[in-house]
Amino acid sequence: MITNFFEIFVLSIIQGVSEFLPISSAAHLIVASNIYEFKNQSLLIDISLHLGSLLAIVFYFKKDIFDFKRNINLFNKIAVGTIPLILIGYFLYYTGIIHQLRNIKVIAWATLFFGILIYIADKNKFLKTIDSHFNIKSVLIIGFFQVLALIPGVSRSGITITAGRILGFNRVDSAKISFYLSIPALLGASTL
Repeated sequence: MITNFFEIFVLSIIQGVSEFLPISSAAHLIVASNIYEFKNQSLLIDISLHLGSLLAIVFYFKKDIFDFKRNINLFNKIAVGTIPLILIGYFLYYTGIIHQLRNIKVIAWATLFFGILIYIADKNKFLKTIDSHFNIKSVLIIGFFQVLALIPGVSRSGITITAGRILGFNRVDSAKISFYLSIPALLGASTL
């Protein structure tokens, strides 16, 4: 019992710190569990820990979220941007492929590839803002990039920020888009 509590506590800290950085929290949970031979590490534990991240994001953005009338256009775009993740995530989960991706070699290669991609994306010109350039096309592109986060080693926040940077959004707006897209993504995973 104490061992279970300790393992969940350690994994919760890893999740809390890594979720909001452009590093894969899922990969860090898997790697830490393998190193310390935790018995409580599974997809269900990962998703439960992500629920805590969802609550933190909803609390932080509560003004934007609960001002539904003013932000209806933004909410519609976020819903559209989440469709690719829902469809592909559902397929990977129910075919069992998602469990095959949870190994150290996949994490290592995905982390390497993602690191190179984020470096390249950061070299772009950043002239776009959410207010004037965040449209259906850009949210769909970012949404398709978000699908890559189903691979442990690819950070969900990092890949969406990277996609925003590739499209020319600055860091602040890319991060906002990433956090907005995280709400339905984390809610969907927690529901599943």
